[in-house]
Amino acid sequence: MGEAFVDVGDVTLFVRELGVRSAKPSVVVIHGGPDVGHGYLVPGFEPLAPNHHVVLFDFRGCGRSTRGLPADDLQPEYVVRDAHRLIDRLGLGAVDLVGFSTGGRAAIQFVDKHPEQVRRLVLASTSAYSAADHARYLADFDEYHRRQAIEHAANGALRNSTVFVWDLDLAPAYLRLLESLGTDLGDWSFERAVQGLMHPWFTGDPEQILRDFAKPVLILHGEQDMGFPVQVAHRLHVAVPGSQLAVIPGTAHMCHFEQPATWANHIAAFLNADDS
Repeated sequence: MGEAFVDVGDVTLFVRELGVRSAKPSVVVIHGGPDVGHGYLVPGFEPLAPNHHVVLFDFRGCGRSTRGLPADDLQPEYVVRDAHRLIDRLGLGAVDLVGFSTGGRAAIQFVDKHPEQVRRLVLASTSAYSAADHARYLADFDEYHRRQAIEHAANGALRNSTVFVWDLDLAPAYLRLLESLGTDLGDWSFERAVQGLMHPWFTGDPEQILRDFAKPVLILHGEQDMGFPVQVAHRLHVAVPGSQLAVIPGTAHMCHFEQPATWANHIAAFLNADDS
């Protein structure tokens, strides 16, 4: 494992590399949030590292990347631009791109802007659809509403651990992981998003973007996801001919944490499909 700070122009990104470079394309990861850095995703990529080179980085304004930027510099299009420049700076060529949660929405924009830089795309625990769609699918999900009430009563202390993790026995361990990453949640403001001051994570029709991309796409989702409900994964799979769908039973939004080996195996099988 290696760690470095990489200058991509107007900001410096904190980058973590797992595994070693080989003839296989590197796996570049766009994390979610954007209120935290990439550290919470490491458990899901460690099982992949023995056979793949994995590159994770903190968004600008998150983790150990450049902080204290003007609010207007914390916009989704800069995440896409930074990722594009990082791939160039590291000399990775065409990569396999993984977008997790909000990072999946950025990944859709990435393949629209830079399709030549991506060989295969993994959309993990994410959605191409609107908050209204998510709310509609969650409306009758009683367990989601029960857990939301628990989170509300805890006044933020649980940091969505009982919503993002389905197996409640694992929720304390997930909360400890978040706490180990530090209490500073980054410079991005959800309030700006609510006020309409944050730009969309992708422009254009996401289904059409992925159809035009016309390269292999894996949609990887937890069966009990209470962030982006699993219905959005099935819907996108139907809308993008040739896409693959893998749903992991008994997991929620952080399925990479609940079942890291199963999660990584799905990704490895998808990335290595051309190798047999």
